[in-house]
Amino acid sequence: MSGEESNEDLEQTRLRLCNEFADITGSDSAVAQCYLAENDWDMERALNSFFEADMESVFDVEDKEEERNKTLNKRKEADPPEKTDGAPETKRRMNSQQSQCIDLTEEEPACSSSTSSKGSDHDEGDSKLSLISWNVDGLDTLSLAERARGLCSYLALYTPDVVFLQELIPSYAHYVKKRAVSYLFIEGNEEGYFTGLMLKKSRVKLQSSEVISYPTTQMMRNLLCAQVTFRGKELHLMTSHLESCKDQAAERMKQLGMVFQKIKEAPDNVTVIFGGDTNLRDSEVAKVGGLPAGVMDVWEELGKQEHCRYTWDTKTNSNKDVSYVSRCRFDRIYLRSAKAEPRMTPEHMALVGMEKLDCGRYTSDHWGIYCTFT
Repeated sequence: MSGEESNEDLEQTRLRLCNEFADITGSDSAVAQCYLAENDWDMERALNSFFEADMESVFDVEDKEEERNKTLNKRKEADPPEKTDGAPETKRRMNSQQSQCIDLTEEEPACSSSTSSKGSDHDEGDSKLSLISWNVDGLDTLSLAERARGLCSYLALYTPDVVFLQELIPSYAHYVKKRAVSYLFIEGNEEGYFTGLMLKKSRVKLQSSEVISYPTTQMMRNLLCAQVTFRGKELHLMTSHLESCKDQAAERMKQLGMVFQKIKEAPDNVTVIFGGDTNLRDSEVAKVGGLPAGVMDVWEELGKQEHCRYTWDTKTNSNKDVSYVSRCRFDRIYLRSAKAEPRMTPEHMALVGMEKLDCGRYTSDHWGIYCTFT
């Protein structure tokens, strides 16, 4: 009898692992069983094996096109074409460069006025910190190159000082790093899927960074932290992708507890900003005792505006082909201001990525969050 019970327990455990693997990777149970069986039912090894598949091919067309354009441009520089059709030379130069990759080197902050003097320490816009947090869904390989290019377009449009990214894969991270040359890129891992933190080099200076593991995660999750300075003030920046799925609430709350503990450990003279895909339900925050003293949920602090409540919204976002409607505030920003004056406060929040790309899909299955702080 005990042998039968043991077999049933093993079967249930493996079925649960298959379901979790399929949820994380977006694959089916057959693929999950194959990878798990090949890796002795070790979830982390199976996920690494899955993501180590040749994802670089997703971006091959993009990179080949870029190399071709560089070659053509070099030839044109070496042998300039004769003026024809009366077209101005400057216009022809612009047309020849349209297919090149986006260059995110613009140093003017998104919130600064076009009429203000650049480099002025007293400029109101220049004193604001801008931030984007976004789960970019690198696990979904459909139209991935186009969607990564979409992310770069939003970064070029908003030029945020800080970027928190979740669900990166190595090829996606490489693509963004290659184009976002004005940012320092810090990765939460080097394989599988992971978080990333981007700092605008001209405005945010890195002092140190660390990755804190969640000891009981089954989904390769961790907490990525960076200690930085912004306009002479110390900031601690943190991003994470907490455990997914409704049935992983207990693990998710343990991870949230570690995030809160790390925030509380920061010195009083340091401002802390956490952002990421928390997968949280409001009841789970209440169950861990609510937000620590001095910590605010930025969306709540700004008046719980309905237009930026749901960051996961299958009613509007069609990237995931599902039959049900799910609207959740999975992505959140927490702020703990330093006690010393002047204290940092949230000014504005909006959702980004709500326009469809030319490929007919959105940049991600999540909307991104854009915030400014004063």
